[in-house]
Amino acid sequence: MMTSTTQSGSAAAGTTIQQLVEQALALSSVSGCMVIGEELTAANLRWAGNSLTTNGQMHSRKLTVISIVDGTDGTRSGVASRAISGPDELAALVTASEAAAQAASPADDAAPLVEPYPHTDDWDAPAALTGIEVFTDFAPALGRAFAEAEKADRLLYGFAEQLMSSTFLATSTGLRRRHDQPTGRVELNAKSRDLTRTAWSGAQTRNWLDIDVEAMVADLATRLDWSATRIDLPPGRYETLLPPSAVADLMIYLYWMASARDAEEGRSVFAAGDGKTRIGETLAPLGITLCSDPAEPGMAAAPFQLTAEGGEESVFDNGAPVPATRWIDGGVLTNLQRTRNWATRTGQQYVPFVDNLIMTGPQADGNGGGKSLDELIAGTKRGLLLTCLWYIRTVDPQTLLVTGLTRDGVYLIEDGVVRGVVNNFRFNESPVDLLSRITEVGRTERTLPREWNDYFTRVAMPAIRVPDFNLSTVSQAS
Repeated sequence: MMTSTTQSGSAAAGTTIQQLVEQALALSSVSGCMVIGEELTAANLRWAGNSLTTNGQMHSRKLTVISIVDGTDGTRSGVASRAISGPDELAALVTASEAAAQAASPADDAAPLVEPYPHTDDWDAPAALTGIEVFTDFAPALGRAFAEAEKADRLLYGFAEQLMSSTFLATSTGLRRRHDQPTGRVELNAKSRDLTRTAWSGAQTRNWLDIDVEAMVADLATRLDWSATRIDLPPGRYETLLPPSAVADLMIYLYWMASARDAEEGRSVFAAGDGKTRIGETLAPLGITLCSDPAEPGMAAAPFQLTAEGGEESVFDNGAPVPATRWIDGGVLTNLQRTRNWATRTGQQYVPFVDNLIMTGPQADGNGGGKSLDELIAGTKRGLLLTCLWYIRTVDPQTLLVTGLTRDGVYLIEDGVVRGVVNNFRFNESPVDLLSRITEVGRTERTLPREWNDYFTRVAMPAIRVPDFNLSTVSQAS
């Protein structure tokens, strides 16, 4: 059975999202104002038991107004955000933002709003849209996969989603910027007919032309075959291969915690004491590089700062250019994220968050150098292969020790051959400490993190070999 769902939050006929942004900005009556307008369209497919179950499309508009109020005791900011259907809703939104600013305490991250600067954005171009037609090639390939799975007595479950977000930023300084961000992901689970064996695969995309359903399904079939043999293992430290997806989940968490202020105030794993950080220290003796670039091919991200929530980012930095940044260069920690406010207070450089992350090994040459996961398996005398990690949580922020569970397949490798599936484990590891213990790095490839793909999808990672990954207890998770 297949059903279709459609949601709509379109604005009044003839009113563009840019016009709503400009009208909201014109209503502002405080010291400074920023308005962020987002036009979001989405399409999705869902399937279970070798059958498409639902497909849907969505279209919505949201405006965020950030009001800035200067006072004798400091600068305050207030944020109000909601779905918008038409101009008659703008006055209440702006009023709510200004009231929030008036009631707020002075902002600890206050900075002058970004002034206009040259760029090539086409502010007046229509918002970019997506729809169900994005799956024109993917859907038939998925149908063929269903048929093959039925013949092989396997079941396929999963979903595919494409988002297109057109975001427009206007500020009272005169800055106007826009960014169109396509984000696609697919998650595919294969199970044996009796549901006792399971395997997972995922991929990210911008346009669905690079998703190889046949290859994904073939990989899942191989892992289900591996799972026909069950081997119980005790907890312990094992030589372990982590595929790109699992590496992504750990490195994203490290990246989120890479705040210069937290380090300089002694609150993070990157603190060196006495107000210093570990910048300049070798974290990965093997020569690993961890970097971000908003212009990265296939994973392009917003080239300017864009946030409505603050946190480690600052709303005062909205619109500031985002450069390519090397966080770890040849194994050495070279940068931590730093707001403009904190950069001014500490006399250092502003280093913004970038919405992608790339990790490469010392052999990276820009041409896909490095071993594949299959080659790493072939070179393993005895060890484990993890599929993915989930339910990752912090145990100790001072060391960035995290815990979590393995899922959908942990396999025993002996003499270069996978012998069977083993039980799941809880793990305890610090991604920072892990960097110092990696003994081999594979080929970097675009991947989909399992744990964090609701928040962060634009990632390219290698598979890695760790001689002593800490699998602390046995887990009953499947």
